[in-house]
Formats: sequence, structure tokens, C-alpha cells
Amino acid sequence: MQIRPDQLKAHLQRGMRPLYAVHGDEPLLAQEAADAVRAAARAAGCSEREIFNVAGAHFDWSGVLGAAQEMSLFADAKVIEIRIPSGKPGKEGSEALQRYCERLPEGLVTLVMLPQLDNTQIKSAWFSALDAAGASVRIEGIGRAALPAWIAQRLSQQDQRVREGDDGRRALAFFADRVEGNLLAAHQEIQKLALLYPPGEIGADDVEAAVLNVARYDVRQLCEAVLAGQVARALRMLEGLRAEGESAVGVHWQLADDLRAVKRVREALAAGRPMPVALGEARVWGARQRAIERAVPLVSDRAVVRLVAAASLCDGIAKGLRRPDWPIDPWAALRRLVLLTMRFTAAGPRPRGGTRPPLALTA
Repeated sequence: MQIRPDQLKAHLQRGMRPLYAVHGDEPLLAQEAADAVRAAARAAGCSEREIFNVAGAHFDWSGVLGAAQEMSLFADAKVIEIRIPSGKPGKEGSEALQRYCERLPEGLVTLVMLPQLDNTQIKSAWFSALDAAGASVRIEGIGRAALPAWIAQRLSQQDQRVREGDDGRRALAFFADRVEGNLLAAHQEIQKLALLYPPGEIGADDVEAAVLNVARYDVRQLCEAVLAGQVARALRMLEGLRAEGESAVGVHWQLADDLRAVKRVREALAAGRPMPVALGEARVWGARQRAIERAVPLVSDRAVVRLVAAASLCDGIAKGLRRPDWPIDPWAALRRLVLLTMRFTAAGPRPRGGTRPPLALTA
């Protein structure tokens, strides 16, 4: 049984299942889901908690199996937590988890904590056994587009709200820009507003005066923003990655790889392959697939060839080489490559019979 995080509280109020598997890489939401299960278990009479951290391939699963078997001899209800940070219990662990699920006694609540799982892991025998024995809660990150609504919902939980109209939208957009990619810090900033201001309406000026810039970015998010044509967000991310000490070489590699993927997909489409096949052959999946699929019709064959060539020049600069008419600083070169790419991705579809400005290497 699969449960969304926003459904968990209501589900627990109706009654608990014997096992919950929480999986995902968003620490705040995973912690909140686990805390909700623990609190419900305590309310149901589980006064003890036993924790097993599965580390390494040689973990002794007999302790986990033994803890469940002890419940048939003693009446005290308890929570058993099984934490698998790698998400890979191994062959022995897979078999142990399946046996464990077959022998769940009365009075025991099991909480299994896992990182984000791929489709192969979700379809595995051990995870299917966990899901069948109880319920699984899939934790997904909050993307930038959904972040303002998430912030507004969290503010409402502490009886606060932004003003209606443009002022409120500006406040939420500002808040989201400051905390993107860092929900733990976002949660702290929301709590800080409860300390600074009374319940009720909060203006954009109040938010801007109180909320710190605690956003964290990763290279994948930057590339998605570039391919989505989000100019201000992409440039903000680029500066953020530089300030965080990210390697210019690593940032360039991912962006160049996306440009090469756009080129491969266009070539496959020109050869008569449908879009899903072209994306699969280019080894493009997930959120990256959506970003590249959007960019493909916006970048012409000629433009993508020149962008790939520009990425090659930028690669040399990132590795210490100098190129005529390009900045010496690797981050300045990356900024130029980002702007060159967004000359196409930031635009809508090309009008019939229209042309875009010629690609320049002096963005």
C-alpha cells in the first residue's frame, strides 16, 4: 500500500499498519514522516524503540529477526527501526527482510528508513514484501515551481499568511528563491517568521527583511533551468554553485553533456525515430528527459552544433587553456555558455518564416 506524505497523518489517525517503509532523499520530509509514525506508535502503546543501522555487506540480520521473534514471548509493544542508508540490503538482507515480513507479530510496529530508490529497487522482492506487509511512503523533493505553495501551506499551519495579490506572490517568490534546494533551512526560516511576527498577514517587506539566503543548488538543477530558459534562476544558480565551492569542470561537464544529448536527439528525430525512442537512445530519463524534450524543438541543427563547439571551447578554459575572444576565468566562460544556450531555450517556438538573432560568442 502506497501513501503520499500528505495522506500519512489522516491514515495514522484511522489506525496503524504493522510496518511502514519511508523512502526518499529529502531529509525534512522523511524526518517528519518518520516522526509521525513514531508518535502514532507511542499513542498506540509502543513504549520502547530498537534501532538497527544496516551498514556494509556483512551486517548480521539475525539480530533483526530475533527482535521480531522476541515479541512472541514478551508482551511489551515496541517500535523496531531498520535504517538502510544505501538502499541496498544485499542478497542476505533481501531474504531476511522477506522472512521478517512473513513473521510480524502482534504489538510490533516496524519503521524502515531508506534513501531514494530507483525503479529496479522499488520492484525488488524485498521492497514488495515491505509494501505488502504494511505501507510505503515515497518522499519527493519540492521543486521550485511548487515551493511557494508549500511555503504558504506551512505558514498557514502557524496561523500566518502572505497578503493577497501581487504583494503576496512577490513575498512567496522571494522566499522560494532564498531557500530553494534546502527545505530544512526553509522550515527554520518559516519558524523564525512565527517568532518575529504575530499571527495573521505578513507583507513582502516583512519577508524580505527576515528571510536569509540559504538556498542550495546542484548542477542538475542548473542544467534543467538552462534548458527551461529560466534566465534569472539559472544565473542565480550559477553564482550559488560558485560560492559553494563547486568545481567549474564538473558544472561544465553536465551542461556540455546535456547539449550533446540535445544534438543526439535531434539527429535521431531527423533519422525518423519517434521522440521516446530518440530520448532512450540518447540515455535521457526522468526530469532531464522533460528538460531536453522541451529544448529540442527550440534549438536548430546549426545552433546546436555551434553550442556544442562553444562547450568544447569552454571545456578547455575550465581546464586551464586560453581561448581567443573568451574570458580567462572558467566561471565567466560558463556564464557565457549558459547565456548562449538560453538565447534559444528562453524563447518560444520560432514563428513561421521567422528567424532568431545569429548566435554570438559575446553574450
